[in-house]
Amino acid sequence: MLLPVSFYQEPEHQASDPAAPEGPTRSEHHPMTETAVASADAGLSLKELARRNGLSASGRLPSLPEYTRQLWAYRHFIGAHASAKMTSALGNTKLGAVWQVLTPIINAAVYYVIFGVVLKAHGNMPNFIAYLCVGVFVFQFTQSVVQTGQNTIVGNLGLIRALHFPRASLPLSAALVEIRNFVVALVVLMGIVLVTGEPLTLEWLLVLPALLLQSVFNTGLGLFMARYGAKNRDIRQLIPFIMRFWLYGSAVLYPVTKFADVLSGWQLQVVEANPMLVFIELMRHALIEGAPLANSPTVLWIQAAIWALTVGVGGYVYFWRGEKGYGRG
Repeated sequence: MLLPVSFYQEPEHQASDPAAPEGPTRSEHHPMTETAVASADAGLSLKELARRNGLSASGRLPSLPEYTRQLWAYRHFIGAHASAKMTSALGNTKLGAVWQVLTPIINAAVYYVIFGVVLKAHGNMPNFIAYLCVGVFVFQFTQSVVQTGQNTIVGNLGLIRALHFPRASLPLSAALVEIRNFVVALVVLMGIVLVTGEPLTLEWLLVLPALLLQSVFNTGLGLFMARYGAKNRDIRQLIPFIMRFWLYGSAVLYPVTKFADVLSGWQLQVVEANPMLVFIELMRHALIEGAPLANSPTVLWIQAAIWALTVGVGGYVYFWRGEKGYGRG
């Protein structure tokens, strides 16, 4: 039986070179030296680590400037949504957009018959028809924003839960619809004022800043009602009574001078500071020559600017604070 034979050859020992550096030979084994690499993120908290990598908390409320930039980015959506709402609201009627003009005219006619003819509340006002129509048209503008604003969140829960977008887009869209409607109604109102004998003067240009201030006021009021109506559903039942009381307290149906007949001092000042009264007075001052006013035009403009800034900014901030709660629960 043949056994395998292995041959082993001893390595040849080379003569040592005195010039060669001393050190381990190739045949000797050296373990790999272990080195620790320090991470740049070591020692950071989770919050700091997320901020460094551009991450943010889910459901985080954006800052007010950031929220405003988001709304600006969605400006085309707001405009398209407003146009769609106008089309759907009037598309099923035969007269369509004509109702935007007919509604305030019919209201003014009814109030004129009751307060101008039956109750004779005009107080010898020379042009009571124009005076009454201005009050009715301007008040209807704010009333429409309040009524639609309170339902913008509750009535669009499906859209809110399905898509991600700044929720303020909905009440802003509703306010835009009413602003467009009022611009059309304002043209008709000017025609009524001219037909009733008022001259066309340079003061009619004051309609533009008055419209701007009231639009800012109404938008803020609509934003406030959108959040408040989403939290308190019962407010829908109270709104008609609140608006009716506001109507009767804003000198819409009678001369503003009647307040001075029954009130004085601080009570009269409080009533005359009513924002709805202020905006109506500004519009009457612009369109009706010699219309009696609760205060001087300068005071009315200052009051209107204060109300527009306070309610406009306040309503916007109030709505923004509840951004993450809409559509939940």
